[in-house]
Amino acid sequence: MKPLSIGLVAHDAKKKLLVDWVGDYLPYFRQHELFATGTTGKHILEAYPDLSLTRLKSGPLGGDQQLGAMICSDKLDMLIFFTDALTPMPHDVDVKALIRLSTLYNIPIACNTATASLLMKAVLIDNDYDH
Repeated sequence: MKPLSIGLVAHDAKKKLLVDWVGDYLPYFRQHELFATGTTGKHILEAYPDLSLTRLKSGPLGGDQQLGAMICSDKLDMLIFFTDALTPMPHDVDVKALIRLSTLYNIPIACNTATASLLMKAVLIDNDYDH
């Protein structure tokens, strides 16, 4: 299986959920190239310090745009973005742009644990996945 480039992002109220979910797939994530927005990446690395993960800027400070640029330049294979649908986000336009780019460039995106788990199981079954 070729290593995938996976983006990991979570709104504040969903960060613990993402960290726990990553733990469910930890052996798998150790085989791939991971990128996370700043605070999300900090929480993941605190829980799993031996995980290889590149931290980008915090989402509101440009991390969402960094992931978007990676999508546009074909450097991201998948995006896991646990969104908080109940809390208004001051950088909502950045979030919408990231989801739009994922759609435009045909990048699988999961915004909750149910979809993320289905996506992971599909990728684990198809060892030759290529978006």
